[in-house]
Amino acid sequence: MQVKIYTDGAARGNPDGPGGYGAILHYVDTKGQLHERELSRGYKKTTNNRMELMAAIAALEALTKPCQVDLYSDSKYLVDAFNQHWIDSWLKKNWKRGKNEDVKNVDLWKRLLKAKELHQVTFHWVKGHADHAQNERCDQLATSAADGTELYEDEGLKQ
Repeated sequence: MQVKIYTDGAARGNPDGPGGYGAILHYVDTKGQLHERELSRGYKKTTNNRMELMAAIAALEALTKPCQVDLYSDSKYLVDAFNQHWIDSWLKKNWKRGKNEDVKNVDLWKRLLKAKELHQVTFHWVKGHADHAQNERCDQLATSAADGTELYEDEGLKQ
């Protein structure tokens, strides 16, 4: 099955403030019908990069059968990690980068790698939101989640 995923994260510019992610999945079923599924969630005390990763994780984890996935994100950090093979380098160096610096968000990178295992994923960087209505919608979902009253604790920041 071919799936297109559009993601975004929002952290309100403050690691101690609210954040959230938004994701939209587009897929065609066996009868040729196009479907759209939206996912979003808000978190207390989080960061933008963590929410960008969570958006991708939530979307991939929502897929129960192996799929060909095109994942669109405005997070260059997320897309470059795979397209420029940063993640391969981090794995070889036991989650270190540069001059032996710790890679941030290892808990989420490991979870994203696991979520990605089942699928053939191609990561696409979307510069800004112009001409990408779905990505703009993801931004709205992420912002709405960050502003929501039901916020979850980001357990990964406690590590």
